[in-house]
Amino acid sequence: MSDHPAPSASTEPDWVAHAIWWQVFPLGFTGAERESAPLTHRLPHVESWLDYLIDLGCNGLALGPVFASSTHGYDTVDHLAVDPRLGDDADLDHLLATAREKGVRILLDGVFNHIGRDHPWAVEAVREGPDSTAGQRIRWSGDRPESFEGHDILVALNHDNGAVQDHVVDVMNHWLARGADGWRLDAAYAVDPSFWAAVLPRVRAEHPDAWFVGEMIHGDYATYVDRSGLDSVTQYELWKATWSALRDGNFFELAHALGRHDALLPTFVPATFVGNHDVTRVATTLGDDRDVDIATALLFFVPGTPTVYYGDEQGFRGTKEERVGGDDEIRPPFPASPDELSPLGLPRYRVHQAMISLRRRFPWLRTTSADVETLTNTALTLRAAHDGTTLRLALNLGDDAVTRPGGEVLAAADGVGDTLPPHTWAIVQN
Repeated sequence: MSDHPAPSASTEPDWVAHAIWWQVFPLGFTGAERESAPLTHRLPHVESWLDYLIDLGCNGLALGPVFASSTHGYDTVDHLAVDPRLGDDADLDHLLATAREKGVRILLDGVFNHIGRDHPWAVEAVREGPDSTAGQRIRWSGDRPESFEGHDILVALNHDNGAVQDHVVDVMNHWLARGADGWRLDAAYAVDPSFWAAVLPRVRAEHPDAWFVGEMIHGDYATYVDRSGLDSVTQYELWKATWSALRDGNFFELAHALGRHDALLPTFVPATFVGNHDVTRVATTLGDDRDVDIATALLFFVPGTPTVYYGDEQGFRGTKEERVGGDDEIRPPFPASPDELSPLGLPRYRVHQAMISLRRRFPWLRTTSADVETLTNTALTLRAAHDGTTLRLALNLGDDAVTRPGGEVLAAADGVGDTLPPHTWAIVQN
């Protein structure tokens, strides 16, 4: 059992130690059109949910794409302009300022691996050819622009090109100066880490308090962080092991992933989640709300910088499908106010509040190993200790009650006493 403080060479700003994010996909959240449309001021709708975010216990708003694009937000056409479907510069400035007044950090989604085919660079490159100045800013497959992962509307950037590096530096600095606190770097796994190693020091020179987290789905996370200079990356391996173990009743899978997860801590603190804008909702995957609450307890007990995807705290369901419009179910609009949410989501909301409150009470959980103490297919106890305080998270996926660890119960599912009934959880201190 050990703490793993951030390594001495870490560039992670101090404020991130207490950051808990609520992630919103703005185009879906606000009910924006599928494709580019005239100016509509929808960002105030996002701003109106800041108090809800705070009431939940979060203090960070992680925004999906907000910059001008043709369709879903990841086919950017102008990194320095707000998507007209969401509003204009004044709307984003007001959101950033209001968030700052309320003590809420803002994370922007930086789509720098690729651009939309309607981006001026892509249009000019096609017109002038691969050997032109514009043509050297993108990658080519023969005499055609290289698409990203087979998506024709996404044109891969040439990250070896100095103009591309300069542009990304300029964009990052522009919006950090306007009040953003950091960047999620979309599809970082597809970018050679040397690109970020060239870009980030130039940004940090002007904004040393900014946080940079890369989207990593696979690969060697620790090596990528070390070579790129990123502060963190998304922990997809743990995400997969969490829902898979809970769905299949196989805590051995989760225990293995937790061992690998803890091994990352000497290098960086991973960005953890059980849901996001790209995956089927955890409530849909698991089916049983009791198991959804177990996933929530795990998210806030294991080390990491946690993110809650909007609607997960209400038990929203939705399936991601590989088709046009296949993300609609997982990126739904939110109502005008929390009063319009269904009361059926309140139990999930209260579990999130309880677990975030516990994380606030014991902030050292963010960097402390969650060691496996007892393990069967359907029962698991994790132990975390720091400075004389020991916490245990006990989980039961089975159909029979199991004995829970002794100690003071700090948070638990309904019905927990001296035992854990089927599909319940508890956190105890002793």
